[in-house]
Amino acid sequence: MSPVSRGGERPRRLHLNAFLMEAGHHEAAWRLPHSDPRADFDLGHWIELARLAESAKFDSLFLADGPALNGTGEFRPPGQLEPLTLLTVLSQATSRIGLIATVSSTYNEPYNLARRLASVDHVSGGRAGWNIVTSAGADEAANFGLVDRPGHALRYARADEFLQVAKALWDSWESEAVVADKATGRYADPARLHRLDHQGTHFSVAGPLNVERPPQGYPLLVQAGSSEDGKDFAARHAEAIFTAHRTYERAAAFYADIKARTSAAGRDPDGVIVLPGIVPYIGSTEEEARALAKEFDDLRVPEYGLRQLASIFETEPSVFELDAPLPDFVLARPKLEGSQSRSDLIIELAVREKLTVRQIISRLGGGRGHFEFVGTPEQVADTIIAWFEGGAADGFNIMAPALPSGLAAFVDHVLPILRAKGLFREEYEGTTLREHYGLPVPANQFHRLGD
Repeated sequence: MSPVSRGGERPRRLHLNAFLMEAGHHEAAWRLPHSDPRADFDLGHWIELARLAESAKFDSLFLADGPALNGTGEFRPPGQLEPLTLLTVLSQATSRIGLIATVSSTYNEPYNLARRLASVDHVSGGRAGWNIVTSAGADEAANFGLVDRPGHALRYARADEFLQVAKALWDSWESEAVVADKATGRYADPARLHRLDHQGTHFSVAGPLNVERPPQGYPLLVQAGSSEDGKDFAARHAEAIFTAHRTYERAAAFYADIKARTSAAGRDPDGVIVLPGIVPYIGSTEEEARALAKEFDDLRVPEYGLRQLASIFETEPSVFELDAPLPDFVLARPKLEGSQSRSDLIIELAVREKLTVRQIISRLGGGRGHFEFVGTPEQVADTIIAWFEGGAADGFNIMAPALPSGLAAFVDHVLPILRAKGLFREEYEGTTLREHYGLPVPANQFHRLGD
């Protein structure tokens, strides 16, 4: 099977992002005999993972985040290093791989965050990306003096204005602004440094930024919400989309929908890279892969899964019975202020496969609703290729159930198959994250035509 091409252009290539999470994505990964239960605060662990992903020529690595304790801390490591700080360190331990972090638009202000992201892009040589989230958790709001999180629609309206301001701040230095003329003593051209004087519904920002325009123009803009508000937001702003689907059919429908919305928003749909998550349990035989998946599942603590399920549906664990189906009020799809798309995914899974609550929390243990695949390297590669060539993905978020072992297994056994089919790079061809994703530097909105 050959790479897919568009009208004689260069064949499409897979994009691969290494989604890194402490000891691994499975909730019980830290309990494995070879795992480090304190990996989340071990800088050497993160550097090892970053260098492994870079040695494999991954487009990027990604760090998730939320400004609150993850659960109660009783059954899974609950904390994490602040991701932009960690990315800054990883930028110095690597040289080519893209560096993406989640930062909330709900609990930040445009000026400070635009400055921090521009700084990471500068110190990394143009490798920064921002996964824009609106923060679904009520516990996060409590850390910022709020009784509850703002409503779903309000969070996205604020995020939309946030992006408008952030882009203007990144553009507030034109590329020709710095003159640095030692002979005359003139450092910059004030006419090419732009005030915003933005007065909006949510923000009042004067500008300009006190950091030069980032090497990439803007850090790569990533989005992960799949609600209706989230998809509309992505169509206006996102350049890469992280998404969760458990079936090819659901992924293909999302892919077609987001590309259509992007086109309707006046943007090139090929300029939006869609990356579903995959949690691969890889064995040399199917039996070995199933045994690996069972090893993880046997280490789960059901009470943790119940708490996570209750959090998603904004209710109490006591409303669920382990050996019964989801309660009727959940199946009725109540209006939620949190993660609407993830709750829909879980309901669809439960109904489609007639699962009990015990079976549901088992299915969610490895990837929180992302696609889990158990099989040989050839079967994993064939599935990735089928989704890629069938119009369901432009690449994948690789979510190893255990780290570093699961990522190493993918690199050692699956990547060679993808490379043999001409679908993934042998070497980096660019130096910036935008170059890895085949995306241009955005035009500066303040640049004067003809100058």
